[in-house]
Amino acid sequence: MRLMTLLVVSTLFAVPAFAQKSQSSSNPNAVQIQGNTEIKADQKNVTAVAVGEGNVAKNTAGAIKGGTQIQGNTKIKASQKNATAVAVGKNNTAANEAGVIGGK
Repeated sequence: MRLMTLLVVSTLFAVPAFAQKSQSSSNPNAVQIQGNTEIKADQKNVTAVAVGEGNVAKNTAGAIKGGTQIQGNTKIKASQKNATAVAVGKNNTAANEAGVIGGK
């Protein structure tokens, strides 16, 4: 009887552990890197302005965005100077991206 109880309790604790393991690795927005990664980014005098509802304006230098898989060594050297991203009006997007891997 004790052996049966021990087996049932062990099974109850083991099943959630396996489920958590598979959920964390199946994230489509995860960044997976195998190897060394070196990022050197520099931004000077950058401006991002979004005016209105639902607008996006961004300046990005040296980034690895979601949903990206990299195998091997990676070096990113990015520099932005005097960059401006402006989005004015409904549903507009403006972006200055230097040294960016992945993303949409």
